[in-house]
Amino acid sequence: MREEFERLYQTYHHQLFQYLFYLVRNRETAEELVQEVYIKVLNSYETFEGKSSEKTWLYSIAKHVAIDWIRKQSRKKRRSEGKEYEWSEREFEIEDNEPLPEEIVVQKEEVQHIYKMLEKCSQDQQQVVLLRYIQSLSIAEAADILGWTESKVKTTQHRAIKALKRHLEEADAAMGEKEVSK
Repeated sequence: MREEFERLYQTYHHQLFQYLFYLVRNRETAEELVQEVYIKVLNSYETFEGKSSEKTWLYSIAKHVAIDWIRKQSRKKRRSEGKEYEWSEREFEIEDNEPLPEEIVVQKEEVQHIYKMLEKCSQDQQQVVLLRYIQSLSIAEAADILGWTESKVKTTQHRAIKALKRHLEEADAAMGEKEVSK
């Protein structure tokens, strides 16, 4: 069991962290939630029936852990007297091993811009884009994690790309108008 657990951890830890980080937008919280995921894995590994892949099983657990955390934050927010939860700035990792400093700045700005536009999409669309393009999961894996049909994932993905493209074009047009008015 220990060897299996270590293998799962080594194989999926970074991917699960990135997935949870996107959902909760806080590095420390994402790290805590990854730990919670692996505690749940440790406690329920014996009951894993293999009906889905280990990867989709882990992502499904991570999704539920994140949803629980978001619900708790929402309840805390309602209980607090007008105090809002402070979201930390997103931190992005550049995958290129040795980019020039200027390239890092440009890439970071582009990624931030795309994430900002993604926030304008629906929750379902955000989930699909995150799983399909950021986590590089297949349609079948995304469907399994979300509890949807493959058809729904495909449709949501198509609509998400369309909406994201529209939001990016609108933002570019708005930037162009600002440049002209200067």
